[in-house]
Amino acid sequence: MIETNDGQSLEFEVVGLVEDDEKNAYAVCYSESADEFVVTDDAGTLLDDDNLAQEILDDFFVLAEESAPPEPEK
Repeated sequence: MIETNDGQSLEFEVVGLVEDDEKNAYAVCYSESADEFVVTDDAGTLLDDDNLAQEILDDFFVLAEESAPPEPEK
């Protein structure tokens, strides 16, 4: 559960884990109600570095695409 600046509470679910080259672990979390992704460190703290968070999200999407089953041929 994350509380926004306007006092709204949003529920996020961990949808993936990403590890960087230095073996730091990050959780990629998604809120269905807000249709938004966030990234936390291994302690569950939101990342302050927007560029790092975006880099982790980009890596997550690439990994998710690579691991998706192939689409059936028509």
